[in-house]
Amino acid sequence: MDKIQSIKGTHDILPYESEKWKDLEDIIYKTCDLFGFKEIRTPIFEKTNLFLRGIGEVTDIVSKEMYSWQDRDGSNLTLRPELTASVVRSYIQHNLKNQSSSQRLFYMGPLFRRERPQKGRQRQFHQFGVEAFGSENPEQDVEIISIAWHLLSLLGISNKVQLKINSIGSNECRKNYRKALLDFIKPNFNLLSEVSKVRFEKNPLRILDTKNPKEITILSDAPKISDYYTNEDKTHFQTILKFLGCLNIPYNIDLGLVRGLDYYTRTVFEFTSNSLGAQDALLGGGRYDNLVQDLGGKVVPGIGFAAGIERLLLILEAEKYNFKKHTPDIYFICIEQNAIQVMLSLSKKLREKNYIVVFDLLRRSLKAQMREANRFKVRYVLIIGQEELAHKKVTIKDLQKKVQYSYNQSDLFDFFNFKINS
Repeated sequence: MDKIQSIKGTHDILPYESEKWKDLEDIIYKTCDLFGFKEIRTPIFEKTNLFLRGIGEVTDIVSKEMYSWQDRDGSNLTLRPELTASVVRSYIQHNLKNQSSSQRLFYMGPLFRRERPQKGRQRQFHQFGVEAFGSENPEQDVEIISIAWHLLSLLGISNKVQLKINSIGSNECRKNYRKALLDFIKPNFNLLSEVSKVRFEKNPLRILDTKNPKEITILSDAPKISDYYTNEDKTHFQTILKFLGCLNIPYNIDLGLVRGLDYYTRTVFEFTSNSLGAQDALLGGGRYDNLVQDLGGKVVPGIGFAAGIERLLLILEAEKYNFKKHTPDIYFICIEQNAIQVMLSLSKKLREKNYIVVFDLLRRSLKAQMREANRFKVRYVLIIGQEELAHKKVTIKDLQKKVQYSYNQSDLFDFFNFKINS
């Protein structure tokens, strides 16, 4: 019978890998706590219409990549391909605006897109992100970017990334720019790819996001959206740049940056890294002042970003990040079967003192168990053999200092209270 394998584009996170995930997740939680953001957890599947309305029907995510199905009651459901729309849905449904006019939220969890698996991109992948609701002021934009910068600094990779930032303007700005962009592209319409031809009709700003070399050449002389900013757009963007300078966060203005989702307004940004190859975006986001209203809520401005956990881990490994070593404190060796009960009791008490204790469950020889203890890289080995059992003793081996002690079982905790950190 053939072995059942994992589905293409999914992967198991094995114990030696999950320790790295936990380290990164701990730093994410610490960072979000520092900025006063609270965690929100939403279901992994939603009504399909949420993503059609929220993300945009002409985006690659909606048109090509969603995992959708019809439920038994006839409703259309989708595994979430991104989390902002889900967070906004929850924000509206639970009237979070009434709890506080300013909401700071963060999330972490799996997402699903049926795209071609490649380095750092899987069909089930994981993201963390932050979303802030209530303020349209530029300091809110800067706070969001600051969270990303603080996290990347804690991970020691802020000098390995580049912040690209742009403003795609307000609704009024984009309406005027859309007409100018259509007029510019129209003479070259037949040279566009089929994807860009659809975007030309539905959302021409998305053409600016093309990776097609021919289209990049066509667009090199296209009008710039910055020429169509309203006075408020200009002031908003210039103030953001001033505040970033105040915080010593380096940036590059990229007038071609539009991001891949339809709900963005004004500020858009990405942190990119050369360590990730052609798909160099590590973290990205922007402002979405119309999304809450578009999904049935009141007019509430919002801004956020998302980052791929797998992609963060890739760059951390490339930069040889010093992940924590998750090793047991104590390996307990029991040679006599009659002593198993004593070992279990002492192990329980040590764990109650927050020591990580492991022991052999195969009843192997002393030599085999010592090999296992060395493989775990523990510092202390506790041994109960025939002699120790008879005299109610425990032999303690300090593998780091290469010394050995004999203690009464009743005095064992005195040793760990005074010795384990020495």
